[in-house]
Amino acid sequence: MISPPYTAALRASALAAAVAAVLSACSANGAQTPAAPAAPQVSVAAVLERPVAETQEFSGRLEAIERVQIRARVAGYIAAVHFKPGALVRKGQLLVQIDPRPFRAEADRSGALAAAARARADLAKLELERAGKLLADKAIAQREFDERSASWKELDASARAAAAQAEAARLNLSFTEVRSPIDGRVGKDELTVGNLVDASNVLTSVVSLERIYASFEGDEATYLRVARRAGKDPVTVQVGLAGEDGFPHEGKLEFVDNQLDTRSGSVRLRALLANRDGSLAPGLFARVRVGGGQARATLLVSDRAVGTDQSHKFVYVVKKDGAPERRPVVLGPAVDGLRVVREGLRAGDMVVVSGLQRIRPGVNVAPTVVPMTATGEKG
Repeated sequence: MISPPYTAALRASALAAAVAAVLSACSANGAQTPAAPAAPQVSVAAVLERPVAETQEFSGRLEAIERVQIRARVAGYIAAVHFKPGALVRKGQLLVQIDPRPFRAEADRSGALAAAARARADLAKLELERAGKLLADKAIAQREFDERSASWKELDASARAAAAQAEAARLNLSFTEVRSPIDGRVGKDELTVGNLVDASNVLTSVVSLERIYASFEGDEATYLRVARRAGKDPVTVQVGLAGEDGFPHEGKLEFVDNQLDTRSGSVRLRALLANRDGSLAPGLFARVRVGGGQARATLLVSDRAVGTDQSHKFVYVVKKDGAPERRPVVLGPAVDGLRVVREGLRAGDMVVVSGLQRIRPGVNVAPTVVPMTATGEKG
């Protein structure tokens, strides 16, 4: 809040500058002399102090939670393609039909062979049961009974092997229908009707869309901040895409890597976002803002007050007598359109927010007090 004494002092300094300019226009004997230049007009605003939970911003990419390459599990000719590239598909939806005729014939043949093998095994079992009764009546020798027992076991094993071959043939027949394993958006058709395919060929791909990852590299300070909250309160993450204002998409931090890259000092992080309308696509560039800090008293100024000298940032603080003082500052992130000031200012300091280019060394200014507003807003 701007103190009344400071405002009165500013008004007095501005009035004194104007009076001095008028008096200097005339000499004691009335001779006309060159007028002194008027004090430069600038707008000043008080440095704000608010409780702020600081955030950090990073660059990253959107990634699909599930991405599946669709391949044929059996070799054959493509008979039909049942999807439109780029369309949404459901789990189990038919995508590609491979010519099923040879596989159906093999399934029928294998099924018939399995049935014949089972019939022989069943007959051998009946003969073994009869032999058991004859052996009890001592009508046959033990050797003959053992031979029939071995014959049944062999035929039963052959029947089970034939049944397994028949099941494999039925599976291969079902594999001629290539279906989507997940819900998502299907890609382009890599091969068209009539092409011969096998497991080495990618037919298309499907990516999940209902939820999506935003992956990014965070710094050590962010890692320490979020690691303390791991397993407790979820850390909120906001995401904005190219062409979007601000960070309209919100999610939760879902993954923090278990170590930092010692070469870059960064750590891999990943946030989970809802994407029910499918507007977020894998591969898009993303701006990621990570919260998680505790709110504390923070100094804030408009970016309009900040000047740059090579790699250094500075502001002009106007004293009560109208003298501008250049102050180097250390800045932090932007919060609600205002810039965090870590070092160089105190709450209530009056900083120039308009007219920086008019300030000259050793020349007092004529300040007009305005409210501190976010960059882009009118004061």
